[in-house]
Amino acid sequence: MKFLIAGLGNIGVEYELTRHNIGFLTLDQLADKFNVSFESERLAYKCEIKYKGRSIHLIKPTTYMNLSGKAINYWLTKLKIPKNNLLVVTDDTALPFGKLRMREKGSDAGHNGLKNIELVTGGNDYPRLRFGIGDNFLGGQKTDYVLGKFPPRELDQLADAIKTANQIILSYTSIGIERTMNFFN
Repeated sequence: MKFLIAGLGNIGVEYELTRHNIGFLTLDQLADKFNVSFESERLAYKCEIKYKGRSIHLIKPTTYMNLSGKAINYWLTKLKIPKNNLLVVTDDTALPFGKLRMREKGSDAGHNGLKNIELVTGGNDYPRLRFGIGDNFLGGQKTDYVLGKFPPRELDQLADAIKTANQIILSYTSIGIERTMNFFN
């Protein structure tokens, strides 16, 4: 059984450790746990891990956030992975910092990366893991907030939330979305 796990973010040093790159950060930690490294491939940095007899392909799209669907659709097609075996890890300002919520499908909630995935793959019927980054910004400052770096107090708390996110990913690939949602949500 094969899975595609897509961590959303933006490439480039100016985006490292920003809230919008929580998908990249989460997959970096998962790859480290399995002692694998991402390599530059078509439209994404990619690696593969094996877990409980499953092939889990991790991608960090290099298309920038707003065109994430292009990379995801390419790798779903190339690897012949059904859309219901896709999991997108993304930031969410509607959730408090560090809160994780898994959904089987859902709206884009104004998130441009999710909008593009929905457009390119033909719907919102794919699992996603929303990683709360909070909403500590004033009106009109959302872009600056999500593209801002984590302050030191949040960086200290981030490791535990990322560890839990990776447990959710591995649970999803081994026991399915329903049981994983029941356990973690």
